[in-house]
Amino acid sequence: MEAVATNFGINDALKQLGVKAINEGTSTGSNNFSNGPLIESYSPVDGALIASVKSTTKEDYEKAMTSATKAFKSWRLMPAPQRGEIVRQFGEKLREKKEALGKLVSYEMGKSYQEGLGEVQEMIDICDFAVGLSRQLHGLTMHSERPGHRMYEQYHPLGIVGIISAFNFPVAVWSWNTALAWICGDVCIWKPSEKTPICGIACQNIIAEVLKDNDLPEGISCLINGDYKVGEMMTKDTRVPLVSATGSTRMGKIVAKKVAGRLGKSLLELGGNNAIIVTPDADIKMTVIGAVFGAVGTCGQRCTSTRRLIIHESIYEQVKNAVADAYKQLRIGNPLDENNHVGPLIDTDAVEMYKHALEKVIDEGGKVVVEGGVLSGEGYESGCYVKPAIAEAQNDFEIVQHETFAPVLYLLKYTGDVENAIDIQNGVAQGLSSAIMTNNLREAERFLSHAGSDCGIANVNIGTSGAEIGGAFGGEKETGGGRESGSDAWKIYMRRQTNTINYTTELPLAQGIKFDL
Repeated sequence: MEAVATNFGINDALKQLGVKAINEGTSTGSNNFSNGPLIESYSPVDGALIASVKSTTKEDYEKAMTSATKAFKSWRLMPAPQRGEIVRQFGEKLREKKEALGKLVSYEMGKSYQEGLGEVQEMIDICDFAVGLSRQLHGLTMHSERPGHRMYEQYHPLGIVGIISAFNFPVAVWSWNTALAWICGDVCIWKPSEKTPICGIACQNIIAEVLKDNDLPEGISCLINGDYKVGEMMTKDTRVPLVSATGSTRMGKIVAKKVAGRLGKSLLELGGNNAIIVTPDADIKMTVIGAVFGAVGTCGQRCTSTRRLIIHESIYEQVKNAVADAYKQLRIGNPLDENNHVGPLIDTDAVEMYKHALEKVIDEGGKVVVEGGVLSGEGYESGCYVKPAIAEAQNDFEIVQHETFAPVLYLLKYTGDVENAIDIQNGVAQGLSSAIMTNNLREAERFLSHAGSDCGIANVNIGTSGAEIGGAFGGEKETGGGRESGSDAWKIYMRRQTNTINYTTELPLAQGIKFDL
């Protein structure tokens, strides 16, 4: 296999990130506890081998736990604003290396370069958010029923936070967890996806620079590599009070069961089957923009990707034709070329799932509106490039009920009022992101009401993708129920404690109980 591609400055980006290309040896990363068999990372962009990393053995894992446990003892004692300063410096390093890391994300995962840069910007944004939050880790003060007593609550660090991330956001989701966990006083052990391990190496190198510059222990941030067996080491480990896992619903159910079995806590961000409702009062131009980006952005491999477009019968043909026309303008190719809209799927296994979905929807009675297919020839040598497809379907089709991590959009027709559309929207097992396109205030408020969307994210006149870090991110039902990023998501990384102080010379008991000695 040839060495990593030299086009678009990939080799320079790897050097800036401290990553060795395949022709320069094996990349390990700072504080990467891995000495097992090699994991080879191939780019879906051109099929080239980027670099090799070592997987983590059981012995390596124990070394990581020892390092993290030791680091926690000192890190938790540092005042939260000082921990925030470390996160601020991490954000500054990310600013310096934004272009290089964005290119690596694009090249190893396959998303467009602009999306790669956007993902790094999310990392920077969550660092900024966490810095401010480091001075706001507040608790409540309550009135005691006993005279001369004061009651309040406070939050303490949990300890070691285990993070399992997915390939589609190989750096941002890790930062959502770590930035908050760090300012809370926790230390982190991260298992990145085995499909994007080089991004993990790069991030670990960046934070290692910050820790070294501040004479802080490396164990504040540890990296382990491997498949699900490495993840199981964390899910079974009672020394890891919280496991944050991002991935499929199937994976999440396994993690939840194992962590719950030892009475640990889990933060789950799982599958989505996201829909946009299009009512007769929708702005069609805005609808097309939101639907197309939501369906084809990251080649349909976002957990918030638009899977279903629920259109009122009175405008169904108009919207269908407008979206289909927009698909004709899509340019598919190397995601580092900013002239292209759509890059490759992550690997050939994903291509097979994409092909199965298109075959299945036809078998169930659906009709193809925009033909799909696998692209071949010059520029498509990796075998991972596919054409975004659109099919007319019914919500109760088996294939529609499941999440297909690929650019396949299902058109669904609804009749009557918006309540019928909401029923269709909610009529799947997943509950991550949702949206409605309407200029009717009553429809919008109905969608956002208690009887409206059952998803963790509900938008009006924007698509299902593009969540901001200021709000808590996550979903309901088979999406897992976890919340990351903004708002008060920080509380999952801490343990709550209620405190009562008696500042009198008496000891009255609660509820007026008498216990005289």
